Amino acid sequence: MPQSFYGLATSEAQKRLVKYGPNKINDASHSTALKILLRQIKGNFIVYLLAFSAAISFAIGKIETTYALFAVVLVVIFFGFIQEYKAERAVSALKNMLTAVTLVVRDGKEQQLQSADLVPGDIVILRNGERVPADAAVLEQKSLLVNEAVLTGESKEIAKNVCENAEKCDESNTVYMGTFIVGGHCVAQVLHTGMNSRFGKIALLISTAEKELTLQKKVNAIGKYMVIAGILVSIATGGLMFARNPVLDWANLTEIIILVVALSVSSFPEGLPVVLTTTLALGASKMARNNAIVNRMSVIETLGETTVICSDKTGTLTTGHMTVKRIFCGEDMYEVTGAGLELAGSILLLPPQAGKPNEIKPNNLTPEMQRLIKCCVVCNDAIISNRKNGKDLEILGSPTEAALLVLGAKTGLYKEDLELNRLEELPFSSERKAMSVLVEEGVERVIYAKGAPEMILNKCTLVARRGMENSLTESDRNTIKTLVDELAKASYRTLALAYKRVEEFSITKYDYKEEDLVLLGLLALEDPPREGVTESIAVAAKAGIETKIVTGDNIGTAISIGRQIGLEGKSMEGVELDDLSDEELAKIVESIRIFARVRPEHKIRIVRALKQNGHIVAMTGDGVNDAPALKEAHVGIAMGRNGTDVSRAAADITLKDDNYSTIVAAIKEGRAVFNNIQKFVTYQLGCNFAELAILFIGTLVAPFLGWHIPLITAIQILFMNLVTDSIPAITLGFNPTSPDIMLGKSINSKRIINRFTLGTLVLSGTVMAVFTLAASYFSFNVWNQNNTLAATTTLATLICVEVITAFTFRSFRKPVLSRSPFVNMPLVWAALGSLTATIAIIYTPLNVFFETTPIGVKNWALVAGLCLGISLVFDLIKLVKPQTQHA
Repeated sequence: MPQSFYGLATSEAQKRLVKYGPNKINDASHSTALKILLRQIKGNFIVYLLAFSAAISFAIGKIETTYALFAVVLVVIFFGFIQEYKAERAVSALKNMLTAVTLVVRDGKEQQLQSADLVPGDIVILRNGERVPADAAVLEQKSLLVNEAVLTGESKEIAKNVCENAEKCDESNTVYMGTFIVGGHCVAQVLHTGMNSRFGKIALLISTAEKELTLQKKVNAIGKYMVIAGILVSIATGGLMFARNPVLDWANLTEIIILVVALSVSSFPEGLPVVLTTTLALGASKMARNNAIVNRMSVIETLGETTVICSDKTGTLTTGHMTVKRIFCGEDMYEVTGAGLELAGSILLLPPQAGKPNEIKPNNLTPEMQRLIKCCVVCNDAIISNRKNGKDLEILGSPTEAALLVLGAKTGLYKEDLELNRLEELPFSSERKAMSVLVEEGVERVIYAKGAPEMILNKCTLVARRGMENSLTESDRNTIKTLVDELAKASYRTLALAYKRVEEFSITKYDYKEEDLVLLGLLALEDPPREGVTESIAVAAKAGIETKIVTGDNIGTAISIGRQIGLEGKSMEGVELDDLSDEELAKIVESIRIFARVRPEHKIRIVRALKQNGHIVAMTGDGVNDAPALKEAHVGIAMGRNGTDVSRAAADITLKDDNYSTIVAAIKEGRAVFNNIQKFVTYQLGCNFAELAILFIGTLVAPFLGWHIPLITAIQILFMNLVTDSIPAITLGFNPTSPDIMLGKSINSKRIINRFTLGTLVLSGTVMAVFTLAASYFSFNVWNQNNTLAATTTLATLICVEVITAFTFRSFRKPVLSRSPFVNMPLVWAALGSLTATIAIIYTPLNVFFETTPIGVKNWALVAGLCLGISLVFDLIKLVKPQTQHA
């Protein structure tokens, strides 16, 4: 970045920020409190049904029932509002967790600022893979290519020119907010920010738009089927009551209609959509606390089903903190001490030689070593943002390039101290695997290049040795290749460096070729495995999830790292993939544990082959060209630290710490979230099934047993639906993760209601109905209690067995007492609240309104006995049924 760009003064930038406002787009998807409140009414089938029933009650003079129904309407609206408002806030918080930053020149210094703080007039430096933060005029550019698909819909690379006059820029020399740099880099001056940008005027965040939840579709479908079934049963029950009622008047007809409405309401699990959103938001928030930011909420459904993780090596399985540990230059090997970004360290000759000093001081470096270290510093886009003598450096840029700057700093060489001018460059790309720059160095023009050894070797014809430039023989090439293999087997990542002097007038400023270079030597960089990765891979394996290394690095390095972290097996290089058809790759992809030297197109083929074999694939990526593979995978995972904006926009999840272990933790949370949703849905529908069965069977057998019908009144049904079964059901969404959630494959999780859960809800509903009908039989037929007392006992029994059943549903597999009841405190409080509310409608003046009466110790003993019995029955069922479901 030329020193002529001073940028705005900080004081002026602050004034402009006040004038123009933050560089943000108003989120059209954000819902205000009023919008959320109106959504609880608009299109809400339950609200309309209850309001209709209330109107009928009012018309025939049943004022108490009218008030009760309107109270229920208010409760439904209020509860839905509170839950959705909390979920909205949680989702908004997630969107703000990854703060976009931009490299800006202010007060003559390069610094990283939040993109929201940019103002018109700011000078920004944009590099390959970054999102353009504002509309800006291009002042300088090197091989600049921009993808404007977010604005135009056409996914093609567009070259941009330099704008000579910022006030007269057009599309050919302006970069626009929301687009991506996909080649080269540029210096640009901000023209428009926020809603004044072209992106702001379109006001559509295409790249971050939330997909419609497929899980939401499944839940809505379940609700619709349940409502249809409930309405049919309700009408049948009402028909039976109508047929058996000898006196038909408006009062009786209204009672039947209200009961049918109440049953219909009861059959619809209105808490499902709210709990779904809340549970997903809670899961996403928990993932965020563990460094996995969910970009698209819909991915949580898929995450728990993952069967293969295709992970990059550098920075994901390894620390990502590169350090130069070996240098091969001339004919000698050197060791570099120190680690990470620390300045402390020396260059030592290996092995120590007689007559030569062991430690090589900066002033004793050989000519070729001096040139090699200069190449490290000059052919480098990283920036030292804060030089601290004797302490760790602060560097902006890739870990590899940061390591090269640290090597230069250890010898006292800093880029900013060199008097040279970069004229041109050929940027690094995953296809070329090399980078070179053309610089003006005094009266000379010099090309400096670095990259993968095999790529640089192919461009070299000479080698620097003993202060001379000798012909690079075939023997030299073989020696270098053997050394690269040996270093790779020792877990080192290798880079080759080269240079070439060019005659001042032999080439133009904007055209040079990487050919006939002089090989300077090799660097061996160390990037050790991350702590905990080996254990996480083992956890994934126990969960039926295979891990594959998919890296652009040397195959020897990949195999060595794989061996250290427990991933041993067959390996393959990208060039071998080129010789395989898609069908052939699909046949062998299962057996390959390590893919090395792969290009982005190889990643796509690997993902497709695994998908063809029925796998749910999670793929990591960080580069611009990784975006297609991230989109192709079921779960695209981008790197938050070292990834590009392009990859993050294409991904479903962004890792703040770039750590493989975070992926496994996120999968665990995904399984837990889906498991809790299954428990909630199964329990809620089981309760609905029980209530329908009790009313229908009670109406059928009433003539034979002399029962008064309905066994449960409409008001009592609404009370249970809102208070005593919905609230405990919702708290199942807060169930802590089961310790065995990662033991075994994820089975049948693609469907909320599968064979297991359908059987469970029908069985649990039947058991609850049988035990409740037993209470009615004992009270009325055995103890000869009156109708009101028998009905109250029936109501109390149903409420209590539903509460007990909620506790049994904490696990599909383990007995109710195998876990402390206090591991899910929201459920405990919900149960206490339900029981307190039940006591209130029985023993307070509310009993007149709810048509109940106080019951004695004998009846409560019956209720307690039935609750104990149902818990034992459920535990017995868990022991007898095949344990095919997690937790």
